[in-house]
Amino acid sequence: MSESRPWLNNYPSGVPVNIDNTQYENVSQFAEDCFKKYEKLPAFECMGKKMTYGELGKKVNAFAAYLHSRGLVPGDKIALMMPNLLQYPIAMFGSLKAGLIVVNTNPLYTAREMKHQFTDSDVKAIVICENFAYNLEKIIGETRITMVITASIGEMLGTIKGVITNFVVRKVKRMVPKYNIPNCVTFSTALKVGKKFSINPFEDKFENVVVHQYTGGTTGVSKGAMLTNANLLSNLTQLSFWMKVSLEEEKEVALSPLPMYHIFAFAVNCLAMMSMGAHTILVTNARDLDSIIKEFKNHEITFMSGVNTLFNALLNHPDFASQNFSKFKFAIGGGMAVQDAVSEKWKEVTGNYIVQGYGLTETSPVATANPFNQDSQLGTIGMPISNTELRIVDEQGNPLPQGEVGEIQIKGPQVMKGYYNRPEETAKCIKDGWFSTGDIGMMQADGYFKIVDRKKDMILVSGFNVYPNEIEEVIVQLDKVLEVAAIGIPHPKSNECVKVFIVKKDDTLTSDEVIAHCRENLTGYKVPKEVEFRKDLPKTNVGKILRRALREG
Repeated sequence: MSESRPWLNNYPSGVPVNIDNTQYENVSQFAEDCFKKYEKLPAFECMGKKMTYGELGKKVNAFAAYLHSRGLVPGDKIALMMPNLLQYPIAMFGSLKAGLIVVNTNPLYTAREMKHQFTDSDVKAIVICENFAYNLEKIIGETRITMVITASIGEMLGTIKGVITNFVVRKVKRMVPKYNIPNCVTFSTALKVGKKFSINPFEDKFENVVVHQYTGGTTGVSKGAMLTNANLLSNLTQLSFWMKVSLEEEKEVALSPLPMYHIFAFAVNCLAMMSMGAHTILVTNARDLDSIIKEFKNHEITFMSGVNTLFNALLNHPDFASQNFSKFKFAIGGGMAVQDAVSEKWKEVTGNYIVQGYGLTETSPVATANPFNQDSQLGTIGMPISNTELRIVDEQGNPLPQGEVGEIQIKGPQVMKGYYNRPEETAKCIKDGWFSTGDIGMMQADGYFKIVDRKKDMILVSGFNVYPNEIEEVIVQLDKVLEVAAIGIPHPKSNECVKVFIVKKDDTLTSDEVIAHCRENLTGYKVPKEVEFRKDLPKTNVGKILRRALREG
């Protein structure tokens, strides 16, 4: 064993260090195999409505054929902008089967954020939940989007339940603001029409880019990480081997409260669970804890994914501890660090620790994990999964010995191809196959890794990356603002929240004005919780604002 890879001594039994990730040529081929292999088993369930693997396969074919019938061709980009609904896996696999590149989009994005992502990624088509179409109307004329498919919360739930659900959502709760986008087609219409057409043949290669997953990367503006068939299939295979030591094929009931437009749930709850023929329960609104607990009451949940804030919130819900966890095997935590106290309390209540791993959008996403068939090492992110190397380097990129603190670098088949249309940014973070994460960590003598610090300026709000540059660019649009700096500060519910420091240009500026402006231009979790006015901000000798000095007080 190499001294640089001590984790090999502690690799979980039954998991090979090196695996073959070339079983499938593309993600569509993998999905088709699942549709046939598990044809009669439930694949996804949402609000009590189940869809079998066989039914999913037929709808995927119809959706792909519809896209081709409308003139879309392989390589075109399609945005998927919806919460966890049955439409998501249909649209996602259907788009891939048509050869389109999926651009996963947070439905809570403001019009400004949508415009950036859609123009940056050259999106031509979109499937959008009707609840958010009013924002699309504001900016669609500034994009290349020519095809809009609207999804409603009720349309896949069956005739009676669907009509009632949509009536309540639209008329009673008034959750669908008015919009006027010409030539929209409903999702159910697209499926109906698509049955009349066929899919045009094309070559879907292993190295083809199939997803643009947006991230801030290690710095700066949101960028599209280009993920290929090879990237996603590799991570899928890696995860499957890691999970198979604890999970059984065709017997798992997986709870998915995290949105599938997020890379973590996309890889774990969509792809990896399908590879095992699991029955995945989609939670449309993870903030509604009662709806999550309802699924524990209605199903014998064996597995779930989540983030620290969600686990903590459930543990503090009065009804959670009384649920039946006799079939529950483990939870996997990602997106943000799982606090030791939360994991310990989780084991007290459910009988199992939360298995913690580590990864980034750029690594499709999983790079490390604690073993699933034994207690996790609290406070660590585990060890590299199969076919993956991790190392700690100094500021010059030189490898450091065990116990030394430095930047984490990752090498493996799951590392992205690069950032879309940003070759310079790609070259900065990928050198000789090693991806520089910007995260600071160390490797223990047993090969387990720890995160010591994070990206210097990134703010982590409930598992979502928030980048100060974006916040600052929005606030400085206010005429009354001279200078602004954004940092993250501790928050009991969301791990961190945004605080901004502002130097006024006009003394009449108030914190309410700042927050109101942010709410118009930023997703809710990016809006500052605190505003502090100062006469000046700390700077370097060349005038760069020192956020570090603000964090340190």
